[in-house]
Amino acid sequence: MTAKLIRNAYEAGLTMTAVLLSWGAALVLEGAAGLHTDVLVLAVALTLTLAAGQRTADTRRRLTSLVVLPVTAAASVFVGRLLASHYAEGAAVYTAGMALAIWIRRYGPLATKTGTLLALPLVALLVVPGPALPPEAQSGLVTWGWSALVGLMACCSVWLVQALGDRFGPWRAAPAPEPPPRPSRLHPRPSTRMALQMAAAIAAAFTLGHLLFDDHWPWVVLTAYVAASGNRGRTDVLRKGIERLAGACVGTLLAAGVAEAGVTGRTAVALMFTTLAIALWLRPLTYAYWAAGMTCALSLLLGYFGQDALHLLPTRLEGIAVGAVLSVVSAWWLLPVPRSRVPVSLPVRQDANSVSRP
Repeated sequence: MTAKLIRNAYEAGLTMTAVLLSWGAALVLEGAAGLHTDVLVLAVALTLTLAAGQRTADTRRRLTSLVVLPVTAAASVFVGRLLASHYAEGAAVYTAGMALAIWIRRYGPLATKTGTLLALPLVALLVVPGPALPPEAQSGLVTWGWSALVGLMACCSVWLVQALGDRFGPWRAAPAPEPPPRPSRLHPRPSTRMALQMAAAIAAAFTLGHLLFDDHWPWVVLTAYVAASGNRGRTDVLRKGIERLAGACVGTLLAAGVAEAGVTGRTAVALMFTTLAIALWLRPLTYAYWAAGMTCALSLLLGYFGQDALHLLPTRLEGIAVGAVLSVVSAWWLLPVPRSRVPVSLPVRQDANSVSRP
């Protein structure tokens, strides 16, 4: 266990170094171009979610990410604008994009990695508080061109730090062996089933999130995505939903305690990065640690944008509970994927999930 914790700390250190490098570059960009603070959040979110998937990537995959991620980051801005101005249409486009990112897994490993890159900016869109901001604040948000540049900076930061870590660090990343392909007997295919389950869970989350929680709908949608993604069967979705809720309770309470202590400004930002580092370190042990750390960091972030973490605690937990229930219902009753029938050749774990489960 000690050796595992040491290795986890090393990997978390690499990821946080890349995050801080990307954040520093975005900070310079924000000052030089007069951008909104959301550019910093976008840089951190993209780098954090990209790092794990790129850890064992070869040069071809990294070059693919250099092309795909900036394009999808730019496209996500239009989805965010659509959500802000025409919620129903934006929700439909978002749902279709997430389902597509899973459905294309049927075409092999390269399509699977491309789908992951498609999903990353959409996940980041739920973290960056853009679509949920008032309409008068939308004009100050980052544009598609700057978003593409931030996506490029995130790729370069991850690539640089991980390459230096492999060259000078004590451990090199060991790529997982590719399992031999084995055709599935399920009809429709597991990728199609998981895409339909994801679409149903996210569509329901958008609907109930807007009806029950107004501008706080991202909490419901994000939880529905987290619990439904990488679906390994009914038990897996139920476990992730419970861990997500438990971790969120702890994380929100921690953030509320920090807010009550009067921690603000740069100290709050430093504490947010520290929380992310600890969550990354403990994440391989159990997902609940990651859920708690990310929820705490997000609460601190929303506090930075003026939201009262303590006042919103009941609403946040209710939204998370609703999102978890929607994912469980979708996985259990809509074309459930039997755990023993998932083919070895199908990557059941989406790279974005391991790092973007706030």
